[in-house]
Amino acid sequence: MTSPPIKRRKHLMVPGQPRPTPGNAMSITTVQGWVLPSLAFLTIEHLAAGIVIAAAFTPPAETGSRIGHLVVASGCGTLAVAAVLLIHQRSILAPWLLLGLLPDMVGAWLCFGT
Repeated sequence: MTSPPIKRRKHLMVPGQPRPTPGNAMSITTVQGWVLPSLAFLTIEHLAAGIVIAAAFTPPAETGSRIGHLVVASGCGTLAVAAVLLIHQRSILAPWLLLGLLPDMVGAWLCFGT
């Protein structure tokens, strides 16, 4: 007498029978193409945000130093957007570069708007 075959649960892996990949799965190259620009953008924008914070804590009497910090922060922000565009092999001269000025605008409001 033979025993009936073991019924396997669908959520478990069966050796020798790989699970089918879903139709919307991304390749490793596609994922890497989004992870690297995201990391570069966030890292450089954190640097720009730190410079804006340094400008906000600069004494109000030193207006030149505040403006200098904000100019450097806008350069870093623009560099972050340009890095993403370069990694995606797009033209650097794009309207997206204006997004790099966002930390500078927030810093200007913090330093001179209040």
